[in-house]
Amino acid sequence: MKNRPKTEDQRPKTIRKKEENAMQKLKTGEEILFSGYVYTSRDQAHKKLADLIKKNKKLPLDLSGQIIYYCGPTETPKGKVIGSCGPTTSNRMDEFVESLLKSGVVAMIGKGTRSKKVCELIKKYKCVYFIAPGGCGALLAERVLSKELVCFKELGPEAVYKLKVTEFPLIVAIDSKGNNIYQRLQK
Repeated sequence: MKNRPKTEDQRPKTIRKKEENAMQKLKTGEEILFSGYVYTSRDQAHKKLADLIKKNKKLPLDLSGQIIYYCGPTETPKGKVIGSCGPTTSNRMDEFVESLLKSGVVAMIGKGTRSKKVCELIKKYKCVYFIAPGGCGALLAERVLSKELVCFKELGPEAVYKLKVTEFPLIVAIDSKGNNIYQRLQK
């Protein structure tokens, strides 16, 4: 089957962070091109953030309205903004999700399935879980306009970075109503 150009209604939607309630209007399976800011965070950074939240300590960043990208960028090559920055397996962060959602996170980006509990939390907090193309870290790096260290420098690539991205390709895996692409694919 030959690749045919997508029609206008088949092309990914372009979403900009400032669009009010744009995330809650998305539906499972929709492809989007996201432009705005995301914060990287993996296992160790999640644990540190969750511990700070549990202890009612001030967080090193305001999570309200933010998007967390499960990613640990590789070393930045000379002349580049960032090294390879592909998604990591999301279910490793599942035990920390509730505290971050309570703190205002509106979306998460990663790869793979989520636990039943996380699927319920996504629906409860009306957030969205996106999947990014795995194995395309170098290509995704071309969509990053800037990278800024936010906190946990001692974690190296697992530190939290603020990335400004443009037309970052994503697929809605679980929408704010709890519809799950992985369940659809199993039918």
